Amino acid sequence: MAKKPATAGAPSQRMLRVAEEVRHALSAVFLRGEMHDPDLDGRHITVTEVRASPDLRHMTCFVAALGRAVTKEELQGLRRVQPYLRTQVARAVRLRFAPEMHFQPDTALDYAMKIDAVMRRPEVQQDLAPPPGKPGAPQEDDEA
Repeated sequence: MAKKPATAGAPSQRMLRVAEEVRHALSAVFLRGEMHDPDLDGRHITVTEVRASPDLRHMTCFVAALGRAVTKEELQGLRRVQPYLRTQVARAVRLRFAPEMHFQPDTALDYAMKIDAVMRRPEVQQDLAPPPGKPGAPQEDDEA
């Protein structure tokens, strides 16, 4: 019986599982504070998501700092310590090849806050409210 083709563009279960294992391994390294880079000393970096390439040789790691955006200096520091992080991930996650990691700032929270602010605007709330007389609209009591 032939295998069903995977949905175009959707990550496989293996890609998702490996990416999550890499995220845990990176988080453990960041938690221990083992990076020796002046731009990363004393900084709290969080790995929010890791996306794997289909061949598992490249990982895009989305990082955020606690309570603020990741600075350009911190991203440059992460790129400088990437060989060390690659070694630590290779030791923690059993793969045929040690994945090369590419760091990107995670802007998902900023985007979610922006969308939330837009949704709370009065003109948007007015458009979202059901029109009067339709099901789901508040009924007025007509006492005559």
